[in-house]
Amino acid sequence: MKFVMKDNSLSEFLENVGLNLHRIDKDVHRCDRNHPFFTPVNLEKLRNIMCTYVWDHLDVGYVQGMCDLLAPLLVILQDEAIAYSCFCELMKRMTSNFPHGGVMDVHFANMRSLIQILDCELFEHMHLHGDYTHFYFCYRWFLLDFKRELAYEDIFTVWETIWSAKNVSTVNFGLFIALALVEFYREIIIDNNMDFTDIIKFFNEMAERHDAKRVLHIGRELVLRLQNLIDNK
Repeated sequence: MKFVMKDNSLSEFLENVGLNLHRIDKDVHRCDRNHPFFTPVNLEKLRNIMCTYVWDHLDVGYVQGMCDLLAPLLVILQDEAIAYSCFCELMKRMTSNFPHGGVMDVHFANMRSLIQILDCELFEHMHLHGDYTHFYFCYRWFLLDFKRELAYEDIFTVWETIWSAKNVSTVNFGLFIALALVEFYREIIIDNNMDFTDIIKFFNEMAERHDAKRVLHIGRELVLRLQNLIDNK
C-alpha cells in the first residue's frame, strides 16, 4: 500500500525537521570550541551524528545539551558510526533527564533526602539561608553528567565510574557525585553563609576546576556510609 502524507502533515513534518536542524547547527558551532579536536572536519562529524540521531528519534528531537554528551565520545572514538552507536546507548539513560523526560525532579528529591540523612547540619544551613534545598543549582550537573563541571580529561574518568558503578554499588552513583561536590565545599558554604545566589555563582566559577579524583573518593565514601546506615538499621 502506498503511503500518502497529507499536505498539513507534510508541512508539520518539514517544519519539525527544519527546527531541529537549526538547533543542531546552533549548538554544534559552539560546542567545545576551544578543544583542539574540533576542527571544521570534526565539527562536521559531530553534526552528522547528531542529525542521524534526531532523524531516528524525531519524537524526541534535538534538545540543547545533547551535543555536550556526544562530543567527548567523538573525541575518544573518532569514528562516526561507533560514536553514534555509543551515543544512542548513552541516551537510553540520559534522555529522561531532558525536559521531556520528567526525571529531573526525582533527582532533586533524592538529593534532598540524601543530604538530610548524611549531612543534616548542611541541610539545615541550606534551608535557613534562602532555602535552596530544592537543589535547582544541580540541574546542569544531572543534565550533562557533570560534563561542564569538569576539566576535559576528567570527564572520561567520571563517566566511566558512573557507568561501571551500577555493577558494583548503585545505578544512581551520579547522585553521590553531586552530593560529593556539595560536601567537598561544605565548610566554604557554611562559613560564608551562602544563599541560593551565592552557591550558583560559586559553582559556576568553579566549573572545570574541581578535583575530580577527590570528588569521586568522597562519592564512594557517601555510598558506603548510606549502605552502613541501611545495614545497621
